[in-house]
Amino acid sequence: MTLIDRVQQDMLAAMKAREEARLGALRMIKAALMKQKVDSPKPLDETAEMQVLKSLIKQRIDAAEMFRKAGRIQQAEKEDAEKTLIETYLPAGASEAEIDAAIAEALAETGVTSVKLMGVVMKATQAKLKGKTVDGKALSDKVRAKLSTGQ
Repeated sequence: MTLIDRVQQDMLAAMKAREEARLGALRMIKAALMKQKVDSPKPLDETAEMQVLKSLIKQRIDAAEMFRKAGRIQQAEKEDAEKTLIETYLPAGASEAEIDAAIAEALAETGVTSVKLMGVVMKATQAKLKGKTVDGKALSDKVRAKLSTGQ
């Protein structure tokens, strides 16, 4: 079953249960996926779907942060709830141990010791963690720390 079909089924369930907040978030997810499907000349594959979901999550995080700065806690909580709902459609996240192991393997394979070549290590690490959800900024910080300390 495709992600759009799963979202559609969840929308029907939310309508029947009269869960307005959940329904609104599901409609937003479906709209973003459909827009990507229409905009892209290629068919929507799993990688593209995950990219759309990650983009939506980033938007929710940024919006929640802005609402908190503006003192609109209720709106920030709504954004956080939507982010949590979107995350349920992503594959399981990689554990800290898995991330550290992937970084160590990538460093060993590439032989990179300079922060200047960090992109090579990042690419190799992301390839090892393919299929798992990983925060790119956190991963980047970990790789930078490993390269700068020389571990």
